[in-house]
Amino acid sequence: MKVIAGLTLGLAALSALPMAASAQTAPAAQVAPQASQGVETPWRRADVLRLAERVADYQLATMAAGYIPPEAARDTVDPAGWVQGALFVGLRDLADRSDNTAYRQAILARGAANKWALGKRFYHADEHVIGQSYLWAAKHGAGDAAIGPLRQRFDAILAYPPKVGLEHAEYTDPRGVDCDQRWCWSDALFMAPATWFELSAVTGDPKYAAYARKEFAATTDYLYDKDEHLYYRDSRFFTRRGPDGEKVFWSRGDGWVVAGLARVIPMLPPGDPDRVRLETVFKEMAAKLKAIQKPDGYWSPSLLADPKKSLPESSGTAFFTYGLAWGVKAGLLDRATYEPTIRKGWGALTRAVHPDGKFGWVQPIGDRPESVSYEDTQFYGVGAFLLAATAMADLDLKTPAASKQAR
Repeated sequence: MKVIAGLTLGLAALSALPMAASAQTAPAAQVAPQASQGVETPWRRADVLRLAERVADYQLATMAAGYIPPEAARDTVDPAGWVQGALFVGLRDLADRSDNTAYRQAILARGAANKWALGKRFYHADEHVIGQSYLWAAKHGAGDAAIGPLRQRFDAILAYPPKVGLEHAEYTDPRGVDCDQRWCWSDALFMAPATWFELSAVTGDPKYAAYARKEFAATTDYLYDKDEHLYYRDSRFFTRRGPDGEKVFWSRGDGWVVAGLARVIPMLPPGDPDRVRLETVFKEMAAKLKAIQKPDGYWSPSLLADPKKSLPESSGTAFFTYGLAWGVKAGLLDRATYEPTIRKGWGALTRAVHPDGKFGWVQPIGDRPESVSYEDTQFYGVGAFLLAATAMADLDLKTPAASKQAR
């Protein structure tokens, strides 16, 4: 399928989509489709990238045609918003590795169409993630113009820093959720910090990284459970419990964090105290994730839920597979210890890829564990898959001798 660079065609008519409903708990588990419904698991670099390109091509072509997945929220149609911005983070990693220049062209075309603007909410981390693709574009043909509005926005935030706390109100609170001026929910640790750190690297000005260091540390102090080695999605979940009395840690919420750590840690100097601390958190989370991975290779939507009752879910699984694969390649994780976990995760992800390249089992937009099916897909899930695939390509694992699938 040929990639179409004009990605905004037909999206305006979709602005009236209702917000996706948020379920309080996930339903009883469904039976996952057999591997034959997906694609054969590739292991070698060239084969992995070929699958990544198939998934990216399907997504870009359907976006260009104006298709929006069912159960999409209003944020989905925003070409500068987080839903599409997370996809473009995955595309930039694919563009770095693929010989197909269409992915580079798509990133440049999106930025130019957006006039390099961020989302409209001034402080909100979700509005900053698209800046990661602009930073890539600046180094690949677009020049300094690609980061002009980004730098202007961040300079204004530093001039008028938010003064709110990190306690998260209910979304039904008529006073609103003012803590989102800061990084008070786990997703934010993927959306914003890497943009701030990379802007410092590109401009040579340390003030952006200094802000990110401080805010990342504050969020970790607040949301990281030092006993479970997982992040709560936000403060509303501190006291909530699942059906068996377990703490509620949302898979994709922690996936955002793991992926965010994988992108931020390399931008800190080796031996830097902040880097050492984040590496410690990353390794603690990795050990926990290895221990709670389901036998089928997925992670449960609610990470500590009974794995026998839980559904597959691919977006959290993709972020975890990405983070663990990156950690092995970076030398933070022992290959012999984590390779079996990575192989199981990657095998699960390939079973979520439909023969035409659609990526399924992606939980719709929400803020907690919810229902999900093989047919469910969303743009950010594809971004997570592309991150996992490119990290797997970097590992370039050998094909298992006994089987094509990691069980």
